[in-house]
Amino acid sequence: LQMLEQQVVGGEQAKNKDLKEKQKRRKKYADERRMQLVAALQQSNEDSGDWVLLNVYDSIQEEVRAKSKLLEKMQKKLRAAETEIKDLQSEFELEKIDYLGTIRRLERDLMLFQQLLDQVQSLVRRDCNYSNLEKIKRESIWDEETGCWKIPEPVIQKTRLP
Repeated sequence: LQMLEQQVVGGEQAKNKDLKEKQKRRKKYADERRMQLVAALQQSNEDSGDWVLLNVYDSIQEEVRAKSKLLEKMQKKLRAAETEIKDLQSEFELEKIDYLGTIRRLERDLMLFQQLLDQVQSLVRRDCNYSNLEKIKRESIWDEETGCWKIPEPVIQKTRLP
């Protein structure tokens, strides 16, 4: 009688160990999935909770009110994002204007120094190594540590006729 009872209660597969293992794995997977869903619901804030859960409404008016509130929340978020974008764009525009002003000022300074060099070069003695600006530019070295140019010292070469 006990043997018949065990077969009837578990069916033909009552003693099948593979089937029991499979059922345990399914149950374990279902428990893990349920825990993941519970964790996801706990982490979600009230705004995203409206999207996760399926709401059941008693009347159409209640559903309209709930969805109107959700729409208002989303519109507020949209307006906030649009204002943030406008602020970032205006900040970027101000920085761009500042950079362009700096570039123009540096170009003007460069032109001034170039014109000064052109004017002064004719006043430098011919026997001085500074009379040839291209040679001075080639011999000058940029020093990364100090952040400035190392320019050769001025030398006057005297030639004597025998």
